Amino acid sequence: MPSVHASAVLFGARAVLIRGPSGAGKSRLALALLRAGESCRPSFAMLVADDRSHLEPHHGRLLVRPAPELEGLIEVHGLGIRRLPYEPVAVVGLVVDLAAPDADRLPAAAGERVTIDGIELARLAVAGGADPVPLVLAALTTRPNP
Repeated sequence: MPSVHASAVLFGARAVLIRGPSGAGKSRLALALLRAGESCRPSFAMLVADDRSHLEPHHGRLLVRPAPELEGLIEVHGLGIRRLPYEPVAVVGLVVDLAAPDADRLPAAAGERVTIDGIELARLAVAGGADPVPLVLAALTTRPNP
């Protein structure tokens, strides 16, 4: 199964798949979500994958798994590679694209969805240089105004 350059964190019942170019802050966002999961009750957060993720469509859902050689490992800038508990598989519920060229203050509806391996998913485009943590937490804990 081929891997993609992405990190993933299980946050509540669904995983956040974090994509972006090298140095965009995928691992940093993953760590921030893990910390937020400790304080956002009744939520829960656990690492699924850092840097390399395996994606697999399965019965209309997109599953994410860590690359076997990186299971439970995460890069912490300034500390190096660290080991954490991890979830071996999770269902993706949100795709976050860091340093996205199409990130807008008020995004168009078309940019809020993405299709991966035939599965349509919610998407959050984050501009380069923007702090993704409050945006991702808001996307996970609020609903759009109808």
